[in-house]
This record gives sequence, structure tokens and C-alpha cells, in this order.
Amino acid sequence: MVVREIMEQPKAEVTSKKLGGLRTMPFIITNEALEKVASIGLQANMIFYLMYEYHLEVATGASILFLWTSLSYLTPIIGAFLSDSWLGRFRVITLGTIISLLGIVILWCTAIFPKARPVHCNMLSGEKCHSPKPAQLLLLLFSFVLMSIGSGGIKPCSMAFGADQMENPENPKNASIMQIFFNWYYASVGLSVMIAVTVMVYIQDSAGWVVGFGVPAGVMLVSTISFLLGSSVYVKVSANKKLSAGFLQVIAAAWKNRHLNLQPTNSDGWYILRGSKLVTPTNKLSYLNKACMITNAEKDLSPDGLAKDPWSLCTVRQVEELKALINVLPIWSTGIIIGVVMNQNSFPAVQAGTMERHIFPHMKLPAASFSIFGILTLTIWVVIYDRLLVPLISKYTKRPRGLTRKQRIGAGLVLSCFATTVAAEVERHRRSTAIKEGFANNEHGVVTMSARWLVPQYCLSGLAEAFNVIGQIEFYYSQFPKSMASIAVALFTLGFGLGSLLGSLIVTVMNDVTKKWGVSWVSSNLNQGHYDYYYLVLTVMSVVNFLYFLLCSWAYGSCEDKTIWDEGDYDEDMKGEEMHKSGEYQVDASVA
Repeated sequence: MVVREIMEQPKAEVTSKKLGGLRTMPFIITNEALEKVASIGLQANMIFYLMYEYHLEVATGASILFLWTSLSYLTPIIGAFLSDSWLGRFRVITLGTIISLLGIVILWCTAIFPKARPVHCNMLSGEKCHSPKPAQLLLLLFSFVLMSIGSGGIKPCSMAFGADQMENPENPKNASIMQIFFNWYYASVGLSVMIAVTVMVYIQDSAGWVVGFGVPAGVMLVSTISFLLGSSVYVKVSANKKLSAGFLQVIAAAWKNRHLNLQPTNSDGWYILRGSKLVTPTNKLSYLNKACMITNAEKDLSPDGLAKDPWSLCTVRQVEELKALINVLPIWSTGIIIGVVMNQNSFPAVQAGTMERHIFPHMKLPAASFSIFGILTLTIWVVIYDRLLVPLISKYTKRPRGLTRKQRIGAGLVLSCFATTVAAEVERHRRSTAIKEGFANNEHGVVTMSARWLVPQYCLSGLAEAFNVIGQIEFYYSQFPKSMASIAVALFTLGFGLGSLLGSLIVTVMNDVTKKWGVSWVSSNLNQGHYDYYYLVLTVMSVVNFLYFLLCSWAYGSCEDKTIWDEGDYDEDMKGEEMHKSGEYQVDASVA
């Protein structure tokens, strides 16, 4: 999946003028691009490896891949936490790259050594196939877990680490340099994904799994070496250990002070640091305001004016950061269902495998490569929207970005409804054609219907992603301070991770329930199953989800009415903390 990550990174602490700059870009961009080529190139075609080499049913294989995708979206949250609050971005990317390489090598070994897989059988001839032994399946799943852990170290840190190298506020050309970096970054990610779903899939189809998995292993090795070669010239920003405990401290402090009565918001008894413009908490979620109330200055504050116990007294800013996170959660939750729709990779690939796949007379596209139409749609639409439509729409909406962020999120949800509706109708037609052509009992039969019928649903999914995902990330960034940049990305990945988890649950439940009625809707024999019904179920869920989004959007109110963060306040917080450790003080004692 390609996602245009739009972020403003916290300012890097440039330790030396000799470090960072454009010369670090080849190392960083190569690492990210090659990791995408390797990992996505494996995921795109994996359903067929599970079906033909491990003899798993389509539903079982799809559930496993949903879980793998879910884990790959959830681990970046841990990676972001480790990088921002403990190890720093360089170490986390290094560990992630090495672990991902190890996972790919183990997967490669399952293709090299016959005993790592069930005994080979010819499924096309109807030969009875043996299920994988627990140890064989465990080794395969272990490789998936390692690749997900590795991805969790690379995804949330790579772009931010690159921005650290470029950031130089003293340079008048800093903004244009940063834009050059982001443009190259986006271009490399898009190009790498297209290579993954075409070249890598073609190699696996034509040269077999040993070569098909060996090439990604080699690519990942080059990625690892490339990143480490630049180690001596990188700017390495220190981790901010304060951020990791901030939310927990607010919750703990509010709980400890739960028996106290709230003071008026215009009172001067709130705990703030010098220079902060957030001098009073907002009225929303007022229960949390008890975390920043100074009830007894002698008891709560040290002689230098700082809180004696940060688990009993927090700053107004800390409280407002937690409120900002809680306030966006309802809108964030609408991204879970669309996460199910966006991660429909296995079933369309299996459908394409039963259809005529010639795009041109002498060009036959691999079944797993049809996802490239979604990627191309997303990429082309982003360019058209930014360069052509935004200037036109902004004339009528009077908004610099044309549509509001919430409008783009909602538009993506609507398009996802159309995507699953079209998918249901195409599958109904494909199944009907297969039965007419005598393939009712032949799951490997190839119908005369062209796989180009699948292109519209991929294009609609790409458009839905372009609107919803970019809208989500921009929405989180607009409502959070820069100190929560990693959390903004983590929210998106968490939503899509839970979406994949839900997708696995839907397939499993649907398979178990409908099997009792005769033939499972998600049967390995697509011609006997009813994947059109499966897509209709997703359509109903998507429509309900859109209505839920409208309610959440109305309840949230205008984005422009939210807290305007004083970014200098964050720097003051950090300076105050460090000066407190050195015996100096940076707090406005008048609040006591």
C-alpha cells in the first residue's frame, strides 16, 4: 500500500555542520525503497505460496495474511515509541532493517529446503495434498512475525530520520530543500511499490519460489548495507524520554485528584511552564483538568517551582495533548472498516488467477500484479488533485486545500462503498460465466472473462485511499502539536492494523457460519462459493461506517476551533526539564 505521509517533523538537534544534508539521502531513500520492494514483493503473491506449497484453503490463507498485515501496521506504534522515547531513530531503523532481513532469509529457507514444507503434490490433477505440520507452519509464521517487527522499526522512522538530515532553520532555503526531500521520498516509495507488484511477482511466477524469494533477500541485504554505510554522516537526534510517560502521568494525576473539586478555568492555580500560552485548560473532558491543578504550592512544587511528582501534577499542555488524542478517537475509529476494504489483496488476486489476464495481445499480467492499477490511480490522482483541482475548488470553498480534511476522509469512505459494490457485481458476473462454461467443480478453470474487469474496483480503492488516508494523516497533524508527530502516524497505522485484524475475523466467522449452510461463501472453489456476497457484506458495513462518520464529524465540530498549539511551548518544556536537572530553573513561580 502506498500512502502519502504528510508530516512536519520536530526540529533536529544538529550536532555538527559536517553531518546530514543531501549527501545522506541516497543511503536513507535506498534503504526505504528497497525495503518496500522486498516486503511488498513478498506480500503481493503470498496467497498463492500458501495455497500451492502449504496446501491451505483460500479462507485460511487470507486470514493469515490479514493477521500478517495487521501485525505490520501495529508494530510501527512500538517502533515510534522506542525511537521517540528510548533508542532514537537511527538505532530503531538499524534494528528493524536487520530483523526484516532475517525474516526474509527464513522465508527463503522454507522455499529452499523441501522438509520445511508439506510434501509436494499436484493440486491441478486432483491429487490429495497433505496439510503442513505444526513445526512447518510455525517456521513460516515466524518469518512473517520477524518481517512485521522489522517493518515496525523502519516505517515510522525513515521519513522522520530523513527530515532530521535536512532540517536547518538557519538556512533561508530550508523549506525548498525539505520539499525536495519529500518529493524524492514520495517518488521512491511509489516507484518501489510498483516494482514490487510487477517485477518481483513476475520473477516468482516465472522462476519459482526459490529464486522469487532469493531476490528479495538480496535486495534487503543491499538495503541494510546501504543504510549502515551512511552511519558516519547522519544527524542522530536524541530520544525524548519525557514523551513516553506524558499521557500516563495525566491519567494517574487525574485519578489521584479525583476527589478534589474543579477550580474555575479562569483561575491562576494551573501548573504551567514559563513561556507557555496554554495557561488554562479547556472545558472539554474537564475531569482531566484535575491533573494540572495546584492545590498546595508547598506540597506540590519544589523550591525551583517544578512539580515534585509528575505523576501527581502535570502541565496544562500535557493535559491538552491527551485531550486532543481522545477527541480524535471517534473519527479515527471510522478508519478501521476502510482498513478492511483497503487490505483486500488476497481474494482479488485469486479471482484474477481464474480469469484471462492478457492486458495486451502479447502481455499477460501475473494475477497478483493487478493491484498496480490501484497504486497508479492513487499516484496520478494525488498529482491531479494537488496541481489542478485544488486551485479550482479553493475558488469556491475559500480554503487553501480545496476540501476540508474531514470532507476528504468522508469522500474516501464513500468511494470505498462503491469499490466493494463494484467488486461484488464483477464477482457475480465472473462466477456466472464460470458456471456457464462448465467450471462449477473446477476451481482452477480459467474463464474467458478478462481480468480487466477487476481494474475499476482497484481504481476505486486507490481513489478511496488517496482521499481517506491522506485526509486522516493531515487531520491528525492539524489537531496535534509537533511533539506528537509520531503519534499522528501511529494512529493511522493502528487503525489499518485493527482493520486487517477485523478482516481476518470476518473471513473466519463467515467461513465457519456459511459452511454449515452447505458451501462456504469463501470456499477455495470460487465457483461454488459466493465471494459476491462477501463483498456485499463489506458494502453494508462500509455504508454504516460512513453514517457513523457523519455523526462523529458533527460531534467533533469545526477543526478550526481546536487548540492552537504554541510550538515554542514544547521547547520551553524541554529546556525547563533539562535546567531542572542541572540545578537551574525555568518555571514561572507566580503560578504558585
